[in-house]
Amino acid sequence: METSDAPRSIAEAIARAREELVRSGIAADEASLDARLLAQHALGWDTATLLSQNHTPFPQEQASRFDAAVARRARREPHAYITGEREFWGLPFLVTPDVLIPRPETELLVEQTLKRCTNASRTVRVLDLCTGSGAVAVALAVEHPAIHVVATDISLAAIAVARQNAVRHKVQDRITFVCGDLASPVSGRFDTIVANPPYVPDSDRRGLQPEVRDYEPDLALFAGSDGLDIIRRILDAAPRLLERGGHLLIEHGQGQHDAIAGLISPQGLLTMEASVGDLRQIPRVAIFALREHDRV
Repeated sequence: METSDAPRSIAEAIARAREELVRSGIAADEASLDARLLAQHALGWDTATLLSQNHTPFPQEQASRFDAAVARRARREPHAYITGEREFWGLPFLVTPDVLIPRPETELLVEQTLKRCTNASRTVRVLDLCTGSGAVAVALAVEHPAIHVVATDISLAAIAVARQNAVRHKVQDRITFVCGDLASPVSGRFDTIVANPPYVPDSDRRGLQPEVRDYEPDLALFAGSDGLDIIRRILDAAPRLLERGGHLLIEHGQGQHDAIAGLISPQGLLTMEASVGDLRQIPRVAIFALREHDRV
């Protein structure tokens, strides 16, 4: 962002930032929101303060921070990595380039898991695979005091971020974080398994937005030629990890529902119980149950 001929007010700085972001290829409505939120971040203000003070001069130190943040966003770095935070389930989460940025559709995992343990009168054991920032694990623990989570991720750096989020929301005593490949480092059985695994086909890389392709971790995105490599492994492992009547909930990509359903054999240990769509009614979460007579 050019700093010569500095704008006289915060409002003018935001307007210039919006123009720069639009020129970088960001949609106008998104650019407007990003410019405003980056200004709030640089100033340390909430929306109400910004709206009431936006015609005042931009303090020099904060203006420099704002300029640097806008320049990063213009290079298509995700807003969440610039501010270091993203809201999920109404809670603020620390995010870094070591973790996937939490998406609104992933809240379906939290919602559907809670539906299955609302009336629990005992400890509910949940296994959260590919925990990333820990958003799902933390949200579950915050919402229900009976839930105890074991959360795994193959990335040690991601586990470090997830632990910080658990401490931030004061649920670290009910979440055990383990670094390892899916369920390999855990033992015992669980009432529910949740997973937001990598599910983007390798061939889709070029078509992704720069914010995703160039900044978010490959390890959390890509899963083979059809995007189902990790999901296959989760489906194979789930029967030995679930308690009788237990459930497995997996987030998946658009258009993958039928292929995932096809991975379940009618004679297998799992049965597909439901498919839950996002706000656009696109199937996003597949829910499986362990057959009552087939606990292994």
